Amino acid sequence: MDFGVVLQTDPPAWRVVDLARKAETLGFSYGWTFDSHVLWQEPYVIYSQMLAATNRMIVGPMVTNPGTRNPTVTASHFATLNDMFGNRTVCGIGRGDSAMRVLGHKPENLASLSDAMRVIKDLAEGRETQYNGTTQHFPWARESELKVLMAAYGPKALHLCGSETDGFILQLADPDITEWMIAAVRKAAEEAGRDPDALYICVAAPAYVGDNIEHQRDQCRWFGGMVGNHIADIVGRYGDGGSGIPTALSDYIKAREGYDYSGHGKAGHDHTDFVPDDIVDRFCLLGDEAAHVAKLKELEALGVDQFAIYLMHDQKDETLNAYGQRIIPALAD
Repeated sequence: MDFGVVLQTDPPAWRVVDLARKAETLGFSYGWTFDSHVLWQEPYVIYSQMLAATNRMIVGPMVTNPGTRNPTVTASHFATLNDMFGNRTVCGIGRGDSAMRVLGHKPENLASLSDAMRVIKDLAEGRETQYNGTTQHFPWARESELKVLMAAYGPKALHLCGSETDGFILQLADPDITEWMIAAVRKAAEEAGRDPDALYICVAAPAYVGDNIEHQRDQCRWFGGMVGNHIADIVGRYGDGGSGIPTALSDYIKAREGYDYSGHGKAGHDHTDFVPDDIVDRFCLLGDEAAHVAKLKELEALGVDQFAIYLMHDQKDETLNAYGQRIIPALAD
């Protein structure tokens, strides 16, 4: 199993670079950031420094979107970084949540997302592509390679992910839900005539190593609120129980009363108080090191290729150290 770390680009930007450098020395092979340019600092500027400060780490957004970033510009970002640092970028992409909503926009539709993913991958890998009725090409990107991984929850999004992308990003770590989601994505791949086992599966969730479970829950409760934004969209589109998604996802958001994006991905905001303890426990990795190892082995057995830690709590360095010094080696053994 690969390991990644997901960071917010809070100032100072050099702290993000330092955490990426430290993570690589501890055995993390992927460095991700949020991509909401209004809420935090501009990530693509920081990617260049993250790549310069590391030797092997693969870097990219979790996740970008085709609404706030033109796909041809996004493709040029990745192809340029690959030309500068070797093929060490990855594109995580979705419909857009915080980046779009804080600007007063709705998330992009799946048709736009599909077109954007095609354009980004074609251009970033040096192929001609059709965009807005024109033929576009980066002749200087012939050696560039880029995996495009899609974040998804709902049935249509999962189908698109399995049918067209290089892999799947699932932003929660509940084994039962993970098993259901992976099966849906792989079924879509098979129906599209693709190899379902070739999809790269990334599970991303907060991880907090320690003994004070109540404090860990309070520090990670924000994550259930973030996931709840996406689930609320699905329930609004399909109706309660009409989406086919597991009831553990649709039931807990019934107490949800809005969302404050100024506290997006941050601990201690009361707009996520509706998230119950059992959801925090299911969606995140909490407890002592043995509990983390046990859950990671369960996820690995389901076909998860990477676990990426959302590192947004008050024990960033301590959690990185615990993973790098003991938990990652335990998984390797």
